[in-house]
Amino acid sequence: MFSVYFRVLCGSALLHMPDLSIIIVSYNARADLERCLESLHAHTPATPHEVVVVDNQSTDGSATAARRWPGVKVIEAGGNLGFARANNIGIRATTGAAILLLNSDTIVPSGAIDRLIAELNRHPDAAVLGPRLVDGHGRGELSFGRMLGPFNEIRQKLIARSSVLVERATRRSQTPDWVSGACLLVRRRDAEAVGLLDERYFMYTEDVDFCAAMRARGRTILFAPEIEVVHLRGRSAATVPEATRQAYRRSQLAFYEKHHPAWAPLLRLYLRLRRQL
Repeated sequence: MFSVYFRVLCGSALLHMPDLSIIIVSYNARADLERCLESLHAHTPATPHEVVVVDNQSTDGSATAARRWPGVKVIEAGGNLGFARANNIGIRATTGAAILLLNSDTIVPSGAIDRLIAELNRHPDAAVLGPRLVDGHGRGELSFGRMLGPFNEIRQKLIARSSVLVERATRRSQTPDWVSGACLLVRRRDAEAVGLLDERYFMYTEDVDFCAAMRARGRTILFAPEIEVVHLRGRSAATVPEATRQAYRRSQLAFYEKHHPAWAPLLRLYLRLRRQL
């Protein structure tokens, strides 16, 4: 009798296990977070899923606002832990076989998440998939690229300055070295195999590093231009521009020390001469 009851309980638990865990890190961007959650509520994915908001000690009521949405679990981080560490908290608190890292300043159109899942499932060799990110006017964002390095950084900035080049690049299916963490779908087994996101990065470059770790294991990164997600960039960063700039530079330097140690001293010197470190 007990064994039958146990199997029923296990079967019930499995039926309620989500296929997808959506993780949103929030920091003082309540209006954006509510828009993001509204889009998820209005266009609920057919894929069984869970939504977790990890709040980095916002002072604008973000955590309280998120709790008003049905089915949304809120984890209060207890401090501003940064993007990588907060996402890792969310990943460890969830169980979905796929994980969607989603910025609070995104708006998800109808069907986009289900299409992302379907596309990733079509490519068993792929660990990560990113959609075409567009602004509020539908203009493409250069949300992928080659491995971060001194020459590729210059190349990326030059392309980003040309709307024509960005439009051309973001209309083609590609297997880039990385896709943006603003909307990044990853298989849990791959995320766990590389030890999740590297927490030495407070904000910025953690997505490039994350994808590099996947590629080092022989896994593929995909960019799917036919699937679009709106990204109203930089809302949280805009509230503290100087702190954001410093966080970017610290992450950039940490990235170079890890991946390009020969270039790191030159970058450090450059940043000091420009008083950016």
